Amino acid sequence: MSSLPRRVKCVAKAPTSEELPSFLNSTSESEEEEEEWEPKSKIARRPRLPKKTEAKTKKAATPRSTVARKVVKKVAIKEEMDVSLPIAPAEDNKMQLLKPKEENAGTKPKSLNRMPEVPKKMEINSFQGKNQNSLVSDEKPSTSVPVVKQEKCEEEFAFDEPPSKKIKLNACPEGKPVKNLGGKIKEEFEMNWDIVQALSEITNVEPWVCANLIWLFQEENTIPFIARYRKELINNLEADALREVQHALEELRTVAKKTHTMIQKLKKEGKLSSCLLKGLLNCRTLEELDHVSAPYKTGSKGTKAQRAKQLGLEPAALSLLQNPVELNLFSYIRPNTKGLENIQEVEAGVQHILADIFAKDKDTLDFIRKLCCQRYISIQSTLAKVSSKNLNEKDIDKFQLYHEFSCNIKNIQHHQILAINRGENLKILTVKVNIPDGVKNEFCWWCVNERWRPKQFLKPEFMRLLRSSVEDAYKRLIYPLLCREFRSKLTSDAEKESVMMFGRNLRQLLLTSPVRGRALMGVDPGYKHGCKLAIISPTSQILHTDVVYLHSGQGFREAEKIKRLLLQYNCSTVVIGNGTACRETEAYFADLIMKKYFAPLDVVYCIVSEAGASIYSVSPEASKEMPDLDPNLRSAVSIARRVQDPLAELVKIEPKHIGVGMYQHDVSQTLLKATLDSVVEECVSFVGVDINICSEILLRHIAGLNTNRAKNIIEWREKNGPFINREQLKEVKGLGPKTFQQCAGFIRFNQEYIKTFCSNKKNELGNRALLTKAGALSKKKSKLTSCAPQQPNPLDQTCIHPESYNIAMRFLSLIGGNANDIGKSDMQQKVNVVIEKEGLEGTAKRLNTTVHTLQLIIDGLTQPEGYDIRTDFDKPDFKRSIVCFEDLSVGAVLTGKVENATPFGVFVDIGVGKAGLIPVRNITEAKLSKVKKRRSLGLGPGERVEVKVLNVDIPRLRITLDLIRVL
Repeated sequence: MSSLPRRVKCVAKAPTSEELPSFLNSTSESEEEEEEWEPKSKIARRPRLPKKTEAKTKKAATPRSTVARKVVKKVAIKEEMDVSLPIAPAEDNKMQLLKPKEENAGTKPKSLNRMPEVPKKMEINSFQGKNQNSLVSDEKPSTSVPVVKQEKCEEEFAFDEPPSKKIKLNACPEGKPVKNLGGKIKEEFEMNWDIVQALSEITNVEPWVCANLIWLFQEENTIPFIARYRKELINNLEADALREVQHALEELRTVAKKTHTMIQKLKKEGKLSSCLLKGLLNCRTLEELDHVSAPYKTGSKGTKAQRAKQLGLEPAALSLLQNPVELNLFSYIRPNTKGLENIQEVEAGVQHILADIFAKDKDTLDFIRKLCCQRYISIQSTLAKVSSKNLNEKDIDKFQLYHEFSCNIKNIQHHQILAINRGENLKILTVKVNIPDGVKNEFCWWCVNERWRPKQFLKPEFMRLLRSSVEDAYKRLIYPLLCREFRSKLTSDAEKESVMMFGRNLRQLLLTSPVRGRALMGVDPGYKHGCKLAIISPTSQILHTDVVYLHSGQGFREAEKIKRLLLQYNCSTVVIGNGTACRETEAYFADLIMKKYFAPLDVVYCIVSEAGASIYSVSPEASKEMPDLDPNLRSAVSIARRVQDPLAELVKIEPKHIGVGMYQHDVSQTLLKATLDSVVEECVSFVGVDINICSEILLRHIAGLNTNRAKNIIEWREKNGPFINREQLKEVKGLGPKTFQQCAGFIRFNQEYIKTFCSNKKNELGNRALLTKAGALSKKKSKLTSCAPQQPNPLDQTCIHPESYNIAMRFLSLIGGNANDIGKSDMQQKVNVVIEKEGLEGTAKRLNTTVHTLQLIIDGLTQPEGYDIRTDFDKPDFKRSIVCFEDLSVGAVLTGKVENATPFGVFVDIGVGKAGLIPVRNITEAKLSKVKKRRSLGLGPGERVEVKVLNVDIPRLRITLDLIRVL
């Protein structure tokens, strides 16, 4: 029915974080000794998008259907149809918007001829409040999207055109088509390059999609909302691809902002020339900006070239290149002046000036960079001669692979770069970039004989001085610059990959299928202080907590207590944390289970990661949730809940403490936090939350909501009772039209609970009416009873957005269905009959909507009540027995669960207390499941796999595995 999501190809670009590593902070005018490169953790600031002032719009004169109004705000709502206009590549290399088709027109819509190539450049007019009039449509209004009454009506959708949707605007949350596309997108800081084209080149995403995303992000649309409800506008990109585009956009804006700051600074100092201005405005990365502006930075200590210029040697240096016949260096000798006392000092000063000129020349740098791309450039690491006294042999052995390591910079892996950087920071490794001498020789020959060849004949002593200047420029300035650039790009690419890998692993972990409908016993293992127990009900209520001492000679006596508790609460599932004493605790329960000690209960157990549990147990959230419980027992409750509802429990913990990443402490913490928070928001939003029972912590991760808005929702719920439908969200303080648009589609309502509540409320109001005379109720009471007319909407339990309710109802009429039959088998049959007869595209045309919107409506209507996307993911692996490390043998076939995924391989828990490694070379496409849609060629945490043991290293406790298949 719906096409698979399209993955974006990412092109690694030079790093552009706000604060550069130490090796970039040094200018290219370094002194004679080459500076050592010391990578430090980068903290990149995410620039805020410029906020636009909302333009005032006229009131719509078209008729509207009024729904429930809030008594205080009195905001009338009208409904408009969910129609969206595509922005697609057109013939004249510009973005053209398709004209909408009138609803009752008899003429056929015009079709757009698609070009096989993506246009090279695309321009879009800036959308400012002053020219909004040019965007106003004269088309007939539609009737689906909830809009504030000040907004103007939407246009209809053109059906034969490439899929797309209207761009949402601050002044018009329901969407307006952008027609004037002849100019460029106006940014706060203008550059010589087009931001749309630059973004397209960096991310390999079509320019028209990049243009739409710039508008969507600028209008504060969230990634979950865009990924689900604006698929046509983004060419069906996934959330990961949207995050990459958003990050690249922020980097480009950071470069533009820093460039204009530098321009203003140089302008005040009187150093800005037209040539320099052009060079600055051409910069696309922070490295380019740093190199162009380096000669003009002010510092406490001037460079050798600057000191030579202060001595008046610059005319001599320029004369050597332009008019060497008239040059006489002896005339510059000043016996009483330091630096000019003899001919050697004069020649040295001229050499420093020439070297500075060569190192700052754009053509010279372009040539050496191109030359390096054609040669074998390697990065080498060796064991440091003088290591820190605080380091022990164990720490040094961790980097044994890199004691004598060399690799081509084109082939080195991301995890290798991060490992080398960490070893260098710990003073264990010494790292250098090796550029062959052939590059230097060819570069020097080219400079002397072509690029900087003098216009006139040079005397032998002047030719020697020119050659020395070129060699000095390469050795002292250009070579260190190239090393910094190479290492900067390698580090930036490695950090981005590490962050993306952490995000993928986190998503897989958060979407682990919940184990509902059973009581669970959580066990936080321990030795001296005992094992903490917590039994929770099927609804996550704490039934009992206790401490047992299993590993201090009291195991048999404690077994009686455990059996009594399991029988008392009818609990047959034990969840053991994987921390200290996990192996011994697992063996203890496995032995009792094998002896059928807990009969008649058929007890099983599983191991779950307890990463972050101890941190959460002492957090303010845990104290608020479990105020009367000891922090040690809170961790046992958290361990049990991680199996019962992993998403609801793991969102309480800061993502970086969950521990499913690689080198997460060595990368930019700002980038890491932003990416992981976005992944959490994506997972929570796509799963959806029942607004009447979910916690405030879970609610704040819904797209469009934050801590304050989630708190206001909880307060409204406590004051007025449960929400009846999504429209009531508009009555919550702080939830304006934009926030409602972003969050409404991800909020669910349990229809059975709502119907029961409304029935009881109706009976209560009826009894009150009999006991109260007409008009006797106070205004305060009338406000409370104003919610009585609210009726539940069956569509609120689906993923269908309120802006598409009108289309959904018309589709139900078309198939002869009823809203009360949502999720039943009859609904699926009726949908299939219509789709088989008219097709998906034909039905979408008939309903004046898009294929993607119709597919979303069909999914919402046919999915069973209480559908959870996590059912497609793996559940915890429950066991009854244990395998020892010593029992492993080469060739043995085992079943395990993926613990963590890294670029070099996948760690699998095979139940022996130590995870085995499947090297990445053993993971092939043929071995992966064809059923599941995969974002990449790899496995994620929680997936069950069948593996074969390739090698067992007992002294080092290392297991190498081969992937057989994914279960």
